[in-house]
Amino acid sequence: MVLMRRLLGDVLRRRRVAQGRTLREVAASARVSLGYLSEVERGRKEASSELLAAICAALSLPMSTVMREVSDELARAEAAAVGALGARDASRQPRRATSHLEVAGSF
Repeated sequence: MVLMRRLLGDVLRRRRVAQGRTLREVAASARVSLGYLSEVERGRKEASSELLAAICAALSLPMSTVMREVSDELARAEAAAVGALGARDASRQPRRATSHLEVAGSF
């Protein structure tokens, strides 16, 4: 099961690191405790919309950009899960025996 808070945290961390910023810098700019921001980035705490807005502002990112990236990651995770389920289900299907007539008729 994919947790939205984990995907959100991954996106926020990736963006912060790409900017070369520390947790301390972003936490101070967002006016949130360093520990809480760390918990959000690790997907252990849910960010309220107000907190998310403050973090996005501290990172100079539109919230819509962050949410789009989260949505894209969720879509990839869902597709991977569906693919894994399909492969599992296919491996459970009994193989259909091919008769000699079907094989001969295909030439």
